[in-house]
Amino acid sequence: MKVLVVNCGSSSLKYQLIDMTDESVIAKGNCERIGTEGSFLTHKVNGEKHVVEQSIPNHEVAISLIIDQLLNPEYGVIKSLDEITAIGHRLVHGGEKFNKPVIINEDVEEAMRECISLAPIHNPAGLTGIAACKKVMPGKPMVGVFDTAFHQTISKERYIYPIPYKYYEKYGIRKYGFHGTSHYYVSHRVAELMGKPVEELKTVVCHLGQGASLCAVKGGVSVDTSMGLTPIAGIPMCARCGDLDPSIVTFLIEKENLSTEEINKILNKESGVYGVSGVSADFRDIEAAMKEGNERAKLAMDMYDYTVAQYIAKYAVAMGGIDVIAFAGGVGENGDITRAGICKYLEFLGVKVDPAKNDGLRGEEKEISTDDSKVKVWLVPTNEELVIARHTKELVG
Repeated sequence: MKVLVVNCGSSSLKYQLIDMTDESVIAKGNCERIGTEGSFLTHKVNGEKHVVEQSIPNHEVAISLIIDQLLNPEYGVIKSLDEITAIGHRLVHGGEKFNKPVIINEDVEEAMRECISLAPIHNPAGLTGIAACKKVMPGKPMVGVFDTAFHQTISKERYIYPIPYKYYEKYGIRKYGFHGTSHYYVSHRVAELMGKPVEELKTVVCHLGQGASLCAVKGGVSVDTSMGLTPIAGIPMCARCGDLDPSIVTFLIEKENLSTEEINKILNKESGVYGVSGVSADFRDIEAAMKEGNERAKLAMDMYDYTVAQYIAKYAVAMGGIDVIAFAGGVGENGDITRAGICKYLEFLGVKVDPAKNDGLRGEEKEISTDDSKVKVWLVPTNEELVIARHTKELVG
């Protein structure tokens, strides 16, 4: 059984073709700048990279181009579309309607449309990807795996906001959380690596990337998470602000005479470590500037480490303790300085990182805590595509 995993953004489309007999990745790639000038596809197979530069006006053309690569007479990995059994979609927002993966049908699509106000960028992109796959590969069963679904186990007193309750009833304003597929994979994978049942562990998963969120996973289920109604909440990120005093927003709107679109741009694209450092939204650039003595770069890194550590400590309350901290995501997997900086704040909890294990470690499954650390610390690269493929096989197979 071969599953095509699709992850649609507003102007991008990532994909992997996975053979579920051994869960190996047969081919993968990314279409970028869809609908704009300079669009291209990067396709990887057998360790080789093939770049196709051509106009990609929409996601339907992107899907067709992907299929062309999979069928390519020179480096193709399938002989016909019949070899693809099903398609798994990474979908972002299912509101309160979905707490598990689902077979995509008209009812699911309608429910996604109803949640567009909660995810105005992501849900339309997901619907576009579904429509494109229907057109290019009609009749193929499709499964949707929602980022929000894993967090539907969070109890009401933890997801409700302290604003008039009528706004929850009227608009569904509450904490939803995101990165659920990643948090699910990492929490279960670290339990496997430790040789312990996930049901026995209290794990804090730190998915630290361009978007970043933490999740308290107790006994294999989400009991709290840092992102909220939208992916801007929680810790500061590369360019997103994270949690703020709400009055800052209205203050800036009044003082700078900003529109809602303008304030959203500031909070989503000009804030976080980029906003504080003034250097870049890339942690590598900020670390380099910090080493050269840039004080604002150091301030941004210190702020980031401290806030992540705060959330980890907070989740000791949510779970009644912590057994393991697991780092994932681009920053979590590659940022040894960041991992060490975060854990330094947590030494009062008995967290001890071994520099010999942590320094220079990138993208590798490995424990980085000392033997006597009361809380174990792991690096576990996430694999959302594999989770989606597994769910797709389970529902379709």
